[in-house]
Amino acid sequence: MKTLAIGLMSGTSLDGLDICFAEFEKQDQWTFRILKAETLPYSDGWEKRLKNSIHLSAEDLLELNSDYGFYLGQKVREFIDQHQLENIDLIASHGHTVFHQPQRKFTLQIGDGRAIRLETGLPVIYDFRTQDVLMQGNGAPLVPIGDELLFSKYGACLNLGGFSNISLQSDGKRIAFDIAPVNIVLNRLARKLGKDFDENGDLSRQGKINEDLLNRFNSLDFYHQPHPKSLGIEWCNEYIFPALEKIEVSDALATFTEHTAQQIANVINTHHVKDILITGGGASNTFLTEKIKAKTKSGIIIPEKEIIDYKEALIFAFMGVLRMNNEINVLSSATGSTIDHSSGVMA
Repeated sequence: MKTLAIGLMSGTSLDGLDICFAEFEKQDQWTFRILKAETLPYSDGWEKRLKNSIHLSAEDLLELNSDYGFYLGQKVREFIDQHQLENIDLIASHGHTVFHQPQRKFTLQIGDGRAIRLETGLPVIYDFRTQDVLMQGNGAPLVPIGDELLFSKYGACLNLGGFSNISLQSDGKRIAFDIAPVNIVLNRLARKLGKDFDENGDLSRQGKINEDLLNRFNSLDFYHQPHPKSLGIEWCNEYIFPALEKIEVSDALATFTEHTAQQIANVINTHHVKDILITGGGASNTFLTEKIKAKTKSGIIIPEKEIIDYKEALIFAFMGVLRMNNEINVLSSATGSTIDHSSGVMA
């Protein structure tokens, strides 16, 4: 039986809203087809509101949660109308992360799913992370269920988004964890030079690595903690951004690109990964991927652009399908929760 679902993903790097319309079918195993997908850049106003969300009062944050939900619903409705889509079974929305502090038992992704339903008239599944955090998990990463059921032919899956995370088989179970910040840092630095992002890593190529700062970053406690583990912008605000302010922007880009490549290579080499599928916005940063390739012996696979750009939105659509069927869509081996479970609030 085929299921048609729309997945919505807004990453921490604020490069836009990813919308992916896909078909899923299960026979012996799950298969998928991406039917339509696009990224809608945020207006300056929306980018500013989302970026500032971490500083809002409780009342203003609740208002933004509703407003952003209606915004998501409007954008989905426009997407459906534009492409004349029919027979959609559900919408699955990740929302936009404001807070992520699993050690304090909370994570917050705004964009009220009930508002999305009111705008579209379609079943909506949202808030995929909170249940896992309440079950002593990290609430992240969630994508490994899709890696396990849709992309299992690869030795590992590496996502280079706002943060880098990896998912791979180890001792018969799938483990996954965040590795290091990527675009949440690189995009912020690139904007200081008048660019939205560091295209192909060209800005980073021009800088010099600050060895003292590189060593300081590599010695941060997070990198020496066992998995499962996850990162949030709060961690960057404390440990990364202030340190990078003290050096030239091009040198900061070069240093942080090297740092990210080293941390990713360390993980790949530690787990002896044979081949690795790289997706997310950072997969287009050739300077970064060249560095990763040079530091490992793994086969590096950069897939077609559709998978690079929309794999996360695709997998959230898939997670919605699993939730609709009350099937497991969160792996405790990846998040550290007490058991595998089916997560997501239905609206």
